[in-house]
Amino acid sequence: MTITFITGANKGLGYETARRLVEHGHTVLLGARDAKAGTAAAAELGARFVRIDVTDDESVAAAAADVEQHESAIDVLINNAGVHGPHGDPSGLTGADILNVLDVNLVGVVRTTTAFLPLLRRSADPVIINVSSSMGSLAATHDLSRAESTVIAPAYTSSKAALTMLTTQYAKALTGIRINAADPGYTATDLNGNTGPQTVTEGTDAIVGLATEGPGHSSGRFVDRAGEIKWS
Repeated sequence: MTITFITGANKGLGYETARRLVEHGHTVLLGARDAKAGTAAAAELGARFVRIDVTDDESVAAAAADVEQHESAIDVLINNAGVHGPHGDPSGLTGADILNVLDVNLVGVVRTTTAFLPLLRRSADPVIINVSSSMGSLAATHDLSRAESTVIAPAYTSSKAALTMLTTQYAKALTGIRINAADPGYTATDLNGNTGPQTVTEGTDAIVGLATEGPGHSSGRFVDRAGEIKWS
């Protein structure tokens, strides 16, 4: 039985990923900061709730200890928790604005990955999936035919560019673990006011694909629902 831990999974892409992976037979550990929402979501899906605030070292350590006590190992870690931050004219953007977004979207991934690595290393086929975005791609954001070129979100886009690069660095260093980044695409979620043209099911195709592909696939990829994409 594949054991999968997902951060930010009480709604949106995280919730739909959890739902689909439960259907695939995974034992899903649904991570969320809000205990009430997380408990309710886990009960709906047949998952187990584990409280985690990826911006808090003690909370992350407690979550890993909880999983250590109950499951002793995990096979898949999906770093999904994310925030959007300020958008539009950046004239009033502050350092705190950027730091708040990076603390969740980038540093939170580092905290969680470090804490859960010992549990992953007990798996026969350990996998880390970082939910990134083509919003952090120079190629996509300069392509006038793509929706990414129309958005001004300096904190979010910067964090996702950094997360994709972080993924490649982990993939190079941690050769015993398959580590990849997923681009959900422009999906209707709370993060964008439900304006995206894709459903959450379509938005989770890449994530679920990476979580269920099995051994023998490569590390350091950036994947969307159509397949591997070149990142620049």
